[in-house]
Amino acid sequence: MAGGRRGPGRPQLSRSMPPPPLHAANIANSSGGNNGQTSSIRHRGSNSSSSSCIQPTTLITIAPINHPTFPRLPPSRNMVFEFSVVLYLLTALCMQYINIYKTTFWIPTYPASYTLNFHLMDPYLFFFIVMILVRRLVWCFVRDTYANVQTVTLGYFLVLALKVILVVIMSISLVWCLWKMVQSNSPLNLLFLAYPLVSYLLLYGLTIEVNDALIPVAAGTKPKAAEAFASNREIPWNGSPIWLPRHKCSDSPQDVRFEADVMKVDFNSRMKTVLFNSMVCAYYVGFVPICFLQPHMYLDLWWSCLLIAFVWVNSFVLFGAHFLPPRYCDALHRCSLHLGKWQRVDHSNNSPQHPWSESTVWPQGVLVRHNKALYKASGLRNVAVPSDSSYARFYFMFNQPMRLLNLFLVLELIVVIIELYILFTNTHWNYVVSLSLMLFCNYYSLFNLLRDRFVLARVYHEVIQ
Repeated sequence: MAGGRRGPGRPQLSRSMPPPPLHAANIANSSGGNNGQTSSIRHRGSNSSSSSCIQPTTLITIAPINHPTFPRLPPSRNMVFEFSVVLYLLTALCMQYINIYKTTFWIPTYPASYTLNFHLMDPYLFFFIVMILVRRLVWCFVRDTYANVQTVTLGYFLVLALKVILVVIMSISLVWCLWKMVQSNSPLNLLFLAYPLVSYLLLYGLTIEVNDALIPVAAGTKPKAAEAFASNREIPWNGSPIWLPRHKCSDSPQDVRFEADVMKVDFNSRMKTVLFNSMVCAYYVGFVPICFLQPHMYLDLWWSCLLIAFVWVNSFVLFGAHFLPPRYCDALHRCSLHLGKWQRVDHSNNSPQHPWSESTVWPQGVLVRHNKALYKASGLRNVAVPSDSSYARFYFMFNQPMRLLNLFLVLELIVVIIELYILFTNTHWNYVVSLSLMLFCNYYSLFNLLRDRFVLARVYHEVIQ
């Protein structure tokens, strides 16, 4: 009635009421029996007096993350990989020289009967390029052979002497060939030889072993916090130049974000190494011989550029599959699942919202506010900073475990299909010889990629089911 006393109103839902924090201790003590990986968060608007009578339908369950058992793929030794790369690059270099210095020896009126104009080649340039291409193989032999010796024997001293002799011969040969080229070439041509060296100094500085910095540890980090990302010697050697970082399942958001930060830097360092080495291979194999070509000689520019593209793509796939093996991609995939992803949504959403907390594990579908923006949790478990785009890129790149493997496989398939098409549609003898030899190298890479693809597809398919 008018003027009467009003009854108690309906409880108002506050849009600023935070949810109960879901720390690591809350996850470990939660019910469900999933080893601390299943937990729940109450909807906002529930007070402490009614906490004992909450219905199961008012709980948001965090689904557990089940990682598959990674299979033991056939290992690829580092020395074997470097030898196969050198074999492929020397084959491609010879094919480029055939394309540049070929002759029309089949014409009866041609004055010479040989297939190449050997008198026009610069032998010092050729040997200089060869030594640049084999530098990784030599350094791999010097670094890995008798690296960890428990007992010193006569064989150890012989190998050590062989290493010293090999390094001295390589250094003297490089200087000698460079000195001969200085006497017979213009300074502009010699500057082309120094471009990769300048790029190396800009990327790595005065560092010989670039692989030592692939797994950095943040300054001031306690040793116990970095143990999870150290080298795992229980994992079989799989051809990577260093031991691979391992993933450690953790319910602490701080540990998950630290692991993601370390793996982001590690992945970027590996990609920088892959891109730099593939660029060096394509540059010295395809571009440098063209720069030292005599002005009066004819050059098949289309085929030369196509050969450079083939070498760059194949080198990128070779180094990418070596530095980013399937076991490494699986560790990044596991880390991305624990990290999660946030998707920015419109403020007009009327669903319950909560302020984001760095010590909370957020389940899928929850709306949080961070830096005056509204985000929706997209992963099974979400501990990433919503406004940090690097976490979003990390999750996008590795939430699918075979994304990088599929990329390498597609690139290799495209190269093989194009090479087969050119081989079947052209009758030039230099095309036939070049493509036939290069296809054998491509088939080896394609076989390894397809083998890993079929095995991993079966593994992850069983986990999804």
